[in-house]
Amino acid sequence: MYAGFGILAAVVGIAAGHLVAAIIDPASSPVLAIGSTVIDLTPTPVKEWAVAQFGTADKPILVGSVMVGAALLAAVGGVLARRRFALGAGVLVVLVALSGLAAVLRPTAGPLDAVPALATALTGVGVLWWLTRSARDTATDTAGSQPREGSPTRRGVLIAVGASAAVAAVMGGAGRLISSFRADPSDVALPAAADPAPPFPQGLDDKIKGIASFQTSNDDFYRIDTRLSLPTLGIEDYELIIDGDVEEELSFSFEDLMAMELIERDITLTCVSNDIGGPYVGAARWLGVRLTDLLDMAGVGDSADQILSTDVDGMTISTPLKIATDGRDAMIAIGMNGEALPREHGFPVRMVVPGLYGYVSACKWITRMTITTYDEQAAYWTERDWAIDAPIKISSRIDTPKSFEEIDSGDTFIAGVAWAQDRGIDKVEVQIDGGDWQETKLGPSAGVDYWRQWYLPWNAESGQHTLTVRAVDQEGTVQTPAKAMPFPNGSSGYQTIITRVG
Repeated sequence: MYAGFGILAAVVGIAAGHLVAAIIDPASSPVLAIGSTVIDLTPTPVKEWAVAQFGTADKPILVGSVMVGAALLAAVGGVLARRRFALGAGVLVVLVALSGLAAVLRPTAGPLDAVPALATALTGVGVLWWLTRSARDTATDTAGSQPREGSPTRRGVLIAVGASAAVAAVMGGAGRLISSFRADPSDVALPAAADPAPPFPQGLDDKIKGIASFQTSNDDFYRIDTRLSLPTLGIEDYELIIDGDVEEELSFSFEDLMAMELIERDITLTCVSNDIGGPYVGAARWLGVRLTDLLDMAGVGDSADQILSTDVDGMTISTPLKIATDGRDAMIAIGMNGEALPREHGFPVRMVVPGLYGYVSACKWITRMTITTYDEQAAYWTERDWAIDAPIKISSRIDTPKSFEEIDSGDTFIAGVAWAQDRGIDKVEVQIDGGDWQETKLGPSAGVDYWRQWYLPWNAESGQHTLTVRAVDQEGTVQTPAKAMPFPNGSSGYQTIITRVG
């Protein structure tokens, strides 16, 4: 019973800390602060294993693991509190102190970021005191004998437990509600682009069942980042700073960016953690300000070779300056598929640089661009030995049939997508059971920075079949068959699947 008291006290305390953090800064929530610290300290191979095994569920699993660990320690505290309350309370205080330390050591933390941990400690210790006192009140046993010390008052304990659980639920829900109202992308009315994209072509979505949508919806777009909580930046106080090796340090509000000449482009983004045939690739229509327009206004110095982007919570991304300014449609984006950026994809502002993996090109929630050199400053992933230059490799994927799927014999399609951002796809070929490479039919083009759908009519005969795909870009480069893991500069190799035909 006392172990349960410790766990319940910790839960109520965490809910109180989450509520206070929602008002101050969601990232300072005790559980999220500890989780973020764990992410930062986790070796790269372990991170890649987690992404490969759990995909986008890696963050909920991490938060759940932190909660389980906290619950176990809190249970110990509850047991100790039965003999001596100070010992049990001390366990809770130490547990919370670790989370408070993690919160205040964040790059952008201030004095107020310690307040959620303080609220957690005070609430948790208070609840533990109430529960243990309720259990120690004098009670009458079921036989009606004289009261005896230490016998729980069942009604008092149940009231205390129920009230504590209800308070935890209310505070946790209030914290989520406050966070959701801090910023609402749906309130933003985007201006039209001065340089719009061409009319979007009709893809193969309706023709080929199971093929990836030609344009990935905002809800289906992959999300890979280190954030356990979504930043809740508002547009009223948003500021993008350009500093470092520039002639003039500049600052732009969200309104400033919307008032500038905007471009609209169809661009496919790819995560470096995407394995062969993986899902961490998506294609959307982006709206934003040309990156070079902003840099030209600031005046870039001659010695710089890096754009060091910083997000609202101090996360840093390094982008090769020469590549970002070589004429490709790099932008500071404010819109995605005709809407303001969703919060999970960078609202209100993010960077988009076609042709580079996201970890060096797609800083979300961006608030600063520092023009510097790689020798002077290292970004988050650079410090973890990922490649500095990370051009996206030519890749192709089979969407249908699925690996190990059993399909009916007869006429069907082998189909999927291929991408070679900044170069474009020239052709896609499929090999069936080790035979000759067969050229597929390509779907419409939305530009060299966008993926292509492809399909191959197939008369599927009964039995087990092996299907392999490869792509060729518009410069004549054939996708390499050499297999490589995502670390340190992206995966490579042909995707091969096995399917059974009934």
